[in-house]
Amino acid sequence: MMETKIKIGQKAPDFTLTGTDMKPHGLKDYLSQNVVLAFFPGAFTSVCTKEMCTFRDALARLNSLKAQVIGISVNDPFANKAFAEKNLLNFPLLCDYNREVVKLYDVAMTDFAGLKGYTVAKRSIFIIDKKGIVRYVWVSENPALEPNYQEIEKTLEQIAKT
Repeated sequence: MMETKIKIGQKAPDFTLTGTDMKPHGLKDYLSQNVVLAFFPGAFTSVCTKEMCTFRDALARLNSLKAQVIGISVNDPFANKAFAEKNLLNFPLLCDYNREVVKLYDVAMTDFAGLKGYTVAKRSIFIIDKKGIVRYVWVSENPALEPNYQEIEKTLEQIAKT
């Protein structure tokens, strides 16, 4: 895991991104619950598909822990919508096509796959509680690594007790 400028205990930076419904979605719109922000490099890639489907399959459990999963990638809303439909993803996918939020959260991966100038999100997870405080951070330099889903659930369980 690598360091990011976003630290546990600090207020999560707010943002507004376009959803697959072509409408703006802000972090604050979801803070009636704990939020699992899942940044992923790209729709339709094998590891990203596996990760988003794992969240889909765990959604009932995560919802019982009063958590809302939000996927964020640099894909456009059309690609994310097709990705969500193909994989029956039942949580919001937000589009950071301007790369503003990946920079804000310090998870921009530049020159991805050797493509000069192509920036995507590093695979990363931020858990933000209802007060907007960051409670968990996981960022990977290796796009092939998936997050520790049990750690995510455990963190949500701990937050649910407070």
